[in-house]
Amino acid sequence: MGPGKTPVMDTSRCILKFAAAFAFAILPLACFGSSTITIKPVTTLSALTGNNTSAANSFISQTNGNEGAANISKADIHTLLYPGAPTKIYAHLMLWFGGTGHMNVGYSSTSAAQIKRQIDDMVSRGINGVILDWYGPGNAEDQAAQLVMAEAEAHPGFTFAIMVDKGAISKSSCTTCTAQQILIQQLQYVEQEYFPSPAYMRINGRPVVTNFDLDVHYSIDWNALQAAVSSNPVFIFQNNSGFSHLLSGGSYSWVMPTASNFGMSYLNSFYVAGLLLPNLETVGSAYKGFNDTLASWGTGRVMAQQCGQTWLQTFSAINNLYNAANPLSALQLVTWNDYEEGTEIESGIDNCLSMNAQMAGSSLQWSVSGNENTVDHYTAYISSDGQNLMPLTDLAVGIHNLDLCSYSLPTGHYTIYVQAMGRAGFTNQMSGAVAYAPQCASGAPVSTSPTGITMAASPQSLTISRGDSANIQVTVSPSNGAFTGQVSLSCANLSSDLSCSFSPSTIIPNSTGAKSTLTISPTSLSSAIKPDRSRGRENGPPLYFAFYFGSIGMVWAGALNKKQLRRIFLLCGICGGILLLSSCGGGTASPSAPNAAQSSSKTYTVTLNASSGSAQTSATMTLTVQ
Repeated sequence: MGPGKTPVMDTSRCILKFAAAFAFAILPLACFGSSTITIKPVTTLSALTGNNTSAANSFISQTNGNEGAANISKADIHTLLYPGAPTKIYAHLMLWFGGTGHMNVGYSSTSAAQIKRQIDDMVSRGINGVILDWYGPGNAEDQAAQLVMAEAEAHPGFTFAIMVDKGAISKSSCTTCTAQQILIQQLQYVEQEYFPSPAYMRINGRPVVTNFDLDVHYSIDWNALQAAVSSNPVFIFQNNSGFSHLLSGGSYSWVMPTASNFGMSYLNSFYVAGLLLPNLETVGSAYKGFNDTLASWGTGRVMAQQCGQTWLQTFSAINNLYNAANPLSALQLVTWNDYEEGTEIESGIDNCLSMNAQMAGSSLQWSVSGNENTVDHYTAYISSDGQNLMPLTDLAVGIHNLDLCSYSLPTGHYTIYVQAMGRAGFTNQMSGAVAYAPQCASGAPVSTSPTGITMAASPQSLTISRGDSANIQVTVSPSNGAFTGQVSLSCANLSSDLSCSFSPSTIIPNSTGAKSTLTISPTSLSSAIKPDRSRGRENGPPLYFAFYFGSIGMVWAGALNKKQLRRIFLLCGICGGILLLSSCGGGTASPSAPNAAQSSSKTYTVTLNASSGSAQTSATMTLTVQ
């Protein structure tokens, strides 16, 4: 030990050196991760292209327009309705497959496993329940209905209801009974067997019963029918006239294959009638088309699918008249699995879309043949072996290229795919495999355009109430001539109590510019009046106090002189810096929160960034949350 040195001095110097080394070694690792992408497959090519529906794997496309078992979009069908739609969506289910009287579709409706697959599939598409085409008690359809009831009960919130088909009368075993007597017996059976189920569909506590063409073929005394049961069911009838039917609780629309204009005039008339009677249930309909040329009873009635446009038009008919403030009560999908009349959507809706992808330098480019309004978005995938895939990014409809040099990939050989992810109900379409070997310059990603870009936000300032969200239109334009690059949008300097998202998040300005909608939302209702604890500083002060007061205590005890104390304070500063920067990914600190005695309003300044390789720009907007 040298002259003038003490154990305390050596110890403090050692700690000081260690803390400095720790700060310079650890902080860069904490703040800056590696930018090289590691390929970690999360799915497979077969999973993205194979049958993901409840249709039988063996089912192949038919001449009446039914799609073979396909890989389809599982987007919630509610997304095809107006924003904020609370509409309940029900699938109309046929229960007669597997017997000798109907075509072979590869499964039996009396299989519990098949019923489970069907309801699982319905739930995965956002469907709220199922309406069963029922043919009376003691037959295969009734056996299948029992299986549906059990499976619906296993899916909380999923409901089912009975539709008494006209065939239930003609197929009754009571040959001496009148239609009225048969219907009373059948309704009493439904009341005993199905109404008690907690999954049975109800309106204001009353069980729902619909029927198909009973009044067209038989003379029914509905008062007598209602008097024969004690459950006071809600009867839902058909078409416009169903609203004025005796004992009507509402009416449903159907697919009309002989109607003009793909049934749009019929649907419009039905919805207008329902809007005039808001106290009754209005059950709309959505369908892909109709074709009974393969049915043994068919008469050659055909309503074309128009490669999915008919399906979309049936939703447009609803959206033109209803909104979140004046919603449609319910919607029935006509049908889930009537393969014989070409209305089934179980196997997916063919959008007649095809894709072709290729590499142009480092740019993945693809072309689309067909109606792009059936596509929700595109997803690009990368693979090291051509079979096990990892998604790279999602791209908005209208974008047909992706600069792969914007990703830092290890040297090697890869297979790239791009998939057109359909809107709800449509088939997904996968491109062919594209070979790719990265040959990008080191450093910043290669710019896809020689020109610059400008960015504007409208409005530039906005005030919202706590719990609401703000929508801002962002416009990116070329600063000099046409721009062919893909621009990525993001937020910067975002407070921890805000979230932001762009729709779409990538755009191509071209010569006229491009727009995206930015949505900014407070992440919690109380965040504007509570201290920001997101950066891990709540544990900082006790450590600071431990260093400072401990040092002062040592001075009082005579253990440290002033020079030693300065070293200890320097050590505290370094350690404090480590604590303060331990969450350094967040940029600038969050604005300080007012206490309860101050105003609860809070103003944020948000920076919006647009980048495409070396072309970058930004804009700012202010948001006040009250």
